[in-house]
Amino acid sequence: MKNIIVLGAQWGDEGKGKVVDIYSDFADTIARATGGNNAGHTLVVRGEKFVFHLIPSGILHPGKKCVITNGVVVDPKVLLSEIDKLKSRDYLKDDSQLRIGYLAHIILPYHIALDRAREERLGSRKIGTTARGIGPCYEDKIARTGIRACDLAHPDVFAELLRANLELKNFLLKNYYGAGEIDFPSTLDEYLSYGERIRPHLIDTSLFLNEEIHRGAKVLFEGAQGALLDIDHGTYPFVTSSNTTAGGLCTGSGVAPTKISGVIGVAKAYITRVGGGPFPTELFDDMGQKIRDRGWEYGSTTGRPRRCGWFDAPVIRYAHRLNALSGIALTKLDVLSGLPHVKVCTAYEIDGVRREEIPLTVSELERSVPVYEQLEGWTEDLSDAREFGDLPKAAQRYVRRLEELSGVEVMLISIGADRNQTILRKNPFRA
Repeated sequence: MKNIIVLGAQWGDEGKGKVVDIYSDFADTIARATGGNNAGHTLVVRGEKFVFHLIPSGILHPGKKCVITNGVVVDPKVLLSEIDKLKSRDYLKDDSQLRIGYLAHIILPYHIALDRAREERLGSRKIGTTARGIGPCYEDKIARTGIRACDLAHPDVFAELLRANLELKNFLLKNYYGAGEIDFPSTLDEYLSYGERIRPHLIDTSLFLNEEIHRGAKVLFEGAQGALLDIDHGTYPFVTSSNTTAGGLCTGSGVAPTKISGVIGVAKAYITRVGGGPFPTELFDDMGQKIRDRGWEYGSTTGRPRRCGWFDAPVIRYAHRLNALSGIALTKLDVLSGLPHVKVCTAYEIDGVRREEIPLTVSELERSVPVYEQLEGWTEDLSDAREFGDLPKAAQRYVRRLEELSGVEVMLISIGADRNQTILRKNPFRA
C-alpha cells in the first residue's frame, strides 16, 4: 500500500503524533488535511520532547516533504512559532520541506475572541472548546466570508476583507458579548507581516499531492482529533468543527478516495475524552485518576486533565464503520501494567435493552450503561518489548480480545513515549 491515512479512532488524543512519526520513516510525503491548532501531537525522539499543533510530525525526518493542505484552518502566529522552534533545534533547515495550502483559511484574532466569549456565555452548557478560534473560523469558511492564505499574500485584498469582517465581528463582541473590540490597523499590520513570512511556503497543495502520488511517492495523511468528534458523525454538539473521518481527509487534501490504499485508526488501550459530552465508560474513582496520572493524560494543547475510562469496543466498531479501518495502532498499553484487572466495554444497555452499536443521539449515549468484560491484568514492565511475543501472556490476550471485539487487526503497539518503544506487527506501507 502506498497512500495511508492515520486518524484517531476515539475522541482524540490517542497518540497519533507518535504513530505518524513512526510511519513517516516509510513515507515520502506527509500531509495534514483537517482541523487547526486545537490538535496537539506529542512525541519523544531520543529523549527529546516535541509538541506539534499544525506542522505534520514527519518534519523531524530529514528529506521528508510536509504539507498543510487547504482543509486546515491556520493560525499564522502559531505556525510561525512552530517553524521558529524547529529551526532553533536544527530542524527544517530547508524551507521547501514545508508546503502550505494557498487556499487554507486563516484564523484571526476575532475568531479567538468570539470562541472565548461564547464559551463564557454558555456557562455550564459550554462545549469545552480549546478557545483557539477553530469553530468561528470554520463558520466563516462555510458562510463564504473567510480569509485565506492567498489573501494574506495580497495586501489590498486582505485589508478590504478584514475591514468588512471586523464591522460585524466587533459589533457582536461589543454589543452581544460585552467583550473588547479588535483593532483594525494593528491587526492589518500584524497579519500582513505574517503573510510575508509564510508566502514562500504557499502552493497548490492538491496539485502537489496528486503529482506526488502520480510519480509513485508514498503519501501519509495525518488526521486530527478523532472519529467521534466528527461534525457529521460524532457526539454532536460535543464535536469539533470539521470532518475528522477518512472522507474529510480526502476533501481537505484534494486527493480522491480512490487513491487511498488504507486507513489506520489510532486507539488507546483505554479511552479518554477532553471537554464536555457523554462518555459511557468514564471512571470517576481512584482507578480513573491512576490511569490519568500514569498516562500523563493532560492536554498537549490546553493542559486540561483528560477524562479517562475503560476501552470502549462499540466506539471502535463505529470508527471502523465510518473509515473502513485497515488496522489499529494501539497506544499506551504500558499504562495498564500493574493493574489487577482490566475491563473492556463490549456493548451498552439503554433503558434495559442491550445495544451492540453506539447510539447516535447524545441523550441515548448519556443513558448508556456499559456492559463490561473483565480480563486478567499483568504486572510486568513492557517498555523493553519489541516483538508481540515479548509481551506478558495476559497483555497478549488483552490485545487479541480487542481485535476480536473491534473486528480490526492491531498492527502497531506503543509501549512507551519514545519512538523506539514500539512493536510494529505489520507495516501498512509494505502490506
